[in-house]
Amino acid sequence: MDIIRLNPRVKKAILEKKPILVLESTLISHGLPYPDNLELMKEVFQICDRMKVVPAVIGIINGQIIVGLDQNEIKILATSEEVCKVSGRDLGLVVNQKKNGATTVSATIMVAVSAGLKVFATGGIGGVHRGAESSFDISADLIELSRNSMIVISSGAKAILDLKKTLEYLETFGVQVLGFQTGSFPAFYSRKSKFAVPEIGTVKAVVDIFKCNVKTGIKSSLLVTNPVPLEYDISPDIMENYIRKAISEAEEKKVGGQKLTPFLLGRIVELSRGRSLKVNKALIKNNVELGCEISREYYS
Repeated sequence: MDIIRLNPRVKKAILEKKPILVLESTLISHGLPYPDNLELMKEVFQICDRMKVVPAVIGIINGQIIVGLDQNEIKILATSEEVCKVSGRDLGLVVNQKKNGATTVSATIMVAVSAGLKVFATGGIGGVHRGAESSFDISADLIELSRNSMIVISSGAKAILDLKKTLEYLETFGVQVLGFQTGSFPAFYSRKSKFAVPEIGTVKAVVDIFKCNVKTGIKSSLLVTNPVPLEYDISPDIMENYIRKAISEAEEKKVGGQKLTPFLLGRIVELSRGRSLKVNKALIKNNVELGCEISREYYS
């Protein structure tokens, strides 16, 4: 059995140089509850079909890395209790143990690059956690962004993180961050933060900048940040209250490591009475639409 299997539809699109959009799978197993996760992925596939782009969801089923999970395989990750959260370092371990695994941004980038794919849409990237100066808790997403050449579309970084330190890290390691039709770094649930980014107005400009980076030998990704639609925007002050309460509870319960982010996001859903979940789903669909546009431009 090959370690990596390409879905026939994805394989055909690669050979024919048709638009493909990479998607990660932790949002299915760890980011959203059931049945919201399944419903969202059906909508994501509908968006891709409407925009004539092939979706390539990356995940692991019974120890095999699959580029282009189908709906049945997505259902396994959406409903199974024992799904590993797979960062880049975990790929070999989960494959060797023949487990099911959902790939984070870092693992998804690694697999996508090995398959020659170039455009990836997600919700929010991981980053530098609050208090990292003592905990050293920094997401592997940032490492992979710094050493793999892709266009990555996200709504900034997850708001539970230290956004200033995350941006400093990205700058230090040579990752260009752009704002799509915004000059403010999005804060996931909120359209704006107090941190500025270069604003880019068109999909063509994004692709041109990326291709210029490649020609000049830049090895890092281009991070395109896309704010959540206006009607779903939550004030940063309101979100900060929820986040601080969730972090305080996590500290009391000694929640850490890979369990920390799912705990915080889940608690924020409860504190916001489900509003944050609606925002999460809306920004993912919004990023998929932009990702499809960028992919179509890239492969044109």
